[in-house]
Amino acid sequence: MHQTSTAFADSKQHYPILDGLRGVAAVMVVVFHILETFAGGDHSKQIINHGYLAVDFFFLLSGFVIGYAYDDRWHKMTRSGFFKRRLIRLHPMIVMGMLIGGILFYTQAGLVFPGIEQTPVWKMLLIMLFGFSLLPLPTRYDIRGWSEMHPLNGPAWSLFFEYIANILYALVLRKLPNVILGILVVLAGANLLHYCLTGPNGDVIGGWSLEPQQLRIGFTRLLYPFLAGLLLSRLAKPGKLQNAFTWSSLILVLALAWPRVGSEDAKWVNGLYDALVILLVFPAVVYIGASGQLGNGAVSKISRFLGDISYPIYIIHYPFIYWYTNWAIVNKEFLFGSTSGYIVLVLVSVAVLLVSILVAYLCLKLYDEPVRRWLTRKWMKRG
Repeated sequence: MHQTSTAFADSKQHYPILDGLRGVAAVMVVVFHILETFAGGDHSKQIINHGYLAVDFFFLLSGFVIGYAYDDRWHKMTRSGFFKRRLIRLHPMIVMGMLIGGILFYTQAGLVFPGIEQTPVWKMLLIMLFGFSLLPLPTRYDIRGWSEMHPLNGPAWSLFFEYIANILYALVLRKLPNVILGILVVLAGANLLHYCLTGPNGDVIGGWSLEPQQLRIGFTRLLYPFLAGLLLSRLAKPGKLQNAFTWSSLILVLALAWPRVGSEDAKWVNGLYDALVILLVFPAVVYIGASGQLGNGAVSKISRFLGDISYPIYIIHYPFIYWYTNWAIVNKEFLFGSTSGYIVLVLVSVAVLLVSILVAYLCLKLYDEPVRRWLTRKWMKRG
């Protein structure tokens, strides 16, 4: 998940509805992860079935807003200045996400993560400190058992790829003419479509492990959306649409919540759905969002709140999901064996969502915004 705009002076005026859409997608990710427990690991039964595509939406949104915010600023901005801005924007919450992951790590021990009980505290702390840098860890350093490059906070994998996209943009992509960028978009889109149609699972899920196949998935998911978002920022002339946040949010929610399509013998059908959503639907959603304005009503307040918590909730929620998943599996006979147990499961699920929102908001106001202000004053005097 990728924060692409700022309330501080290091970024020009941005599209406020796009912030809200990022928040809608982030909340859908949290709900998707919570509801995975209800599906029992069966993707065909997953409620909010395509919530994983929110990551691909984040990449496209990131390309669009970075292109809009920085393409015309390189005559007065150095590469180091750009990298400082991106670090200030993203890295404080990366550190917080790893810290929360470390604090909650031993509360997650149980059937799902038996390796946690055998992990000494010094090793966990070392991995947490390493995680602060966002450098990916090989699988031999996995202390959880899910082969994640960031075992204390799995979703940080997408921020690792976000950083790669930022580096590519600063060094190469910003200099490319639209024709060359368009060719790259077509090639990356063809690669994405090929993987979606031929992949073994019939979806684009993956990218969080430092293994060749997982790295391929990660780069496949990154390149088309980010490149397409960048090109869209250069070519699109947003119009003036009424109720743009409502309509774009509705399309986005439907795309992420749509049931899995195709059968076990025709997984490519669901892969085709994933590809069409990423290739066509998400660019349309961004265009619609960029074509509207926020007023002062309830919908506008919701959009702004979702935009504010979008990055924090994405990067801090998964340590709570680790605990929740393990708790649900340990108690599955009770939770899925009676009406009272199911009620408890639903109540705890809602509590996890609310706690994630609350912690994200507190992190934003008490930590992220103050730290970014301080870093901006300290680092951004030049560049």
